[in-house]
Amino acid sequence: MRVLLVCSFKENLAENAAPFIVEQRNALQRLGVECEMFLVKGKGIRGYLRQLHPLKDRIKEFHPDVIHAHYGLCGLLANLQRKVPVVTTYHGSDINEKRARRFSKTAMHLSAWNVFVSKKTMNIARPGKNVTLLPCGVDLTELQLTSKQEARRQMHLEQEKQYVLFAGAFDNAVKNAPLAFEAAKLSGAELLELKGYTREEVTLLMCAADALLMTSLNEGSPQVIKEAMVCGCPIVSVDVGDVKERVDGVEGCFVAQNREPQELSNLLGMALAFQGRTQGRKKIIDDGLENGLVAKELMGIYEHLKRN
Repeated sequence: MRVLLVCSFKENLAENAAPFIVEQRNALQRLGVECEMFLVKGKGIRGYLRQLHPLKDRIKEFHPDVIHAHYGLCGLLANLQRKVPVVTTYHGSDINEKRARRFSKTAMHLSAWNVFVSKKTMNIARPGKNVTLLPCGVDLTELQLTSKQEARRQMHLEQEKQYVLFAGAFDNAVKNAPLAFEAAKLSGAELLELKGYTREEVTLLMCAADALLMTSLNEGSPQVIKEAMVCGCPIVSVDVGDVKERVDGVEGCFVAQNREPQELSNLLGMALAFQGRTQGRKKIIDDGLENGLVAKELMGIYEHLKRN
């Protein structure tokens, strides 16, 4: 099985692609799938369209059985050729944002198969046939089991201080940092920005933090929540994306009913008081969201398209 992955070029990231796409590719390769990546370097619809000829050249060189595009605009680009069947995964922003949704709707119509990472985005998109609900998975590693004390030592954080890890960069407007700052201030904890770290450092921060806080305006199936869960980090979040479904039944994880600083602060107080690791890791495993299992589901889609 040969699969060409089409996704956006990301400067300053390992392999110039989103980590969850790289990790999904690695899981597919472990199953014996021959994968190559085509990174789209253009911006906007015109920039993407300029990548059509280079994409066709890569297809001729690699002879993929299936193309798997990540995000709607990449799916639209991939479908401008009609020789190889396309699977498109929609990750949230490509559905939640109205302007991007127009291109995603066209990609849905053209794609041989559509994958959605959350029920909410699927309900907004209202796709037709050949649809799968499949959140991106996460890797399970020994580093995620690092003790809070050791993680703080490695990340040069004070042992007795209370730290809340913000689920993103402060300057990302979608992440809604002002609300997080208000809630953290009321709780008396220091808010840490999740920006500029390696994958290993992100894991250590999740082991070191007393809680992770998400206040985003919109999400699909946020990886940061799943990654915090496998580290056993308590979580406080607004009701966004599939967070409520992911943390359902996990003690030490809380979803606010309203986007109010005081309610989030109250929930943070409960999260900060939680002792030990949560059972988030077990929930991720029980939900079948370890990358190896997700890759097997994708393999089933690829094989179906290859046969047909």
